[in-house]
Amino acid sequence: MTKAILRSLAGETLPVPPVWMMRQAGRYLPEYKATRAQAGDFLSLCYNPDLATEVTLQPIRRFGFDAAILFADILLVPQALGADLWFVTGEGPRLSTVTGAADLAKLKPVAAIHETLHPIYQTVRNLAGELPSEVTLIGFAGAPWTVATYMIAGQGTPDQAPAHALKDTDRATFEALIDLITDATIEYLSAQIDAGAEVVKLFDSWAGSLSGDDFDRYALAPARTIIAALKARHPGVPVIAFPREAGDKYVGFHAATGADCVAVDNSVDAAWVAENVQTGGCVQGNLASRHMVTGGDSLVSEVRRIRDALSQGPHVFNLGHGITPDADPDNVSLMIDTLREK
Repeated sequence: MTKAILRSLAGETLPVPPVWMMRQAGRYLPEYKATRAQAGDFLSLCYNPDLATEVTLQPIRRFGFDAAILFADILLVPQALGADLWFVTGEGPRLSTVTGAADLAKLKPVAAIHETLHPIYQTVRNLAGELPSEVTLIGFAGAPWTVATYMIAGQGTPDQAPAHALKDTDRATFEALIDLITDATIEYLSAQIDAGAEVVKLFDSWAGSLSGDDFDRYALAPARTIIAALKARHPGVPVIAFPREAGDKYVGFHAATGADCVAVDNSVDAAWVAENVQTGGCVQGNLASRHMVTGGDSLVSEVRRIRDALSQGPHVFNLGHGITPDADPDNVSLMIDTLREK
């Protein structure tokens, strides 16, 4: 096994941690904007294998990251399940809502998702053939709770209140939706692995709004179910789990879910992560994405601080959240140069 990220995910401590960046193919890059304009709109870009391959490769060409992550979106799964999905310019995604048993009954069975998602698998196949041999290909999906929050509210919300309300007032519908998304996610990620993904990542962007038993039931348990199913079908394929803003719930997440790597956001300190989370296995993170905007000495010192804090165990360097559209590509280069300095 020679690819750096695969070595880290297998538990090896490397002298220089491998690096990639969430949303590394995206709106901060001029070449991305040009390709997106060619596609016409965001969803057309996701479903065009040639153009999605191109935008996935752009940051690899420019920066030499250790991994490429498939260009897609977590809301393609609800669309494949029969939800209406569209994007409002400047505001983000909109979906038809699931607010009761009747809405849930209108959704398609899990077996039907591949009809919609087959172009995504073609993008994975393209990338498996075109990426440099040292670069690892990461596939991904949204975790059930996070996907459910969008399906219930019909859009992103600051506090996920509609999803919490459904959970509290119609537990049967809520749990049936979680189960449906869980099963669809297993099939979706399995198909990505079949197409050539070497690692898969589960993004639970809103895990932090779950607390107590709810976190265990709706963030931790679905992750464990998905990971167990993938490990049974694809032994040896590592899984990264990202229960963003989980706080103390990051502790023990490796063991509780079977994840090979736990990605951490930047609300937790790297030294705390080393002491409490990295003891369970590989960790990923956790530079604040604002440094990609501001750059300078603070970027350099933070990269060194995080690298050094996590240097005694397996670590994949990344941001604590996705890079923002106002980021300066030169700061990405500075981050990588600093990380890899002799």
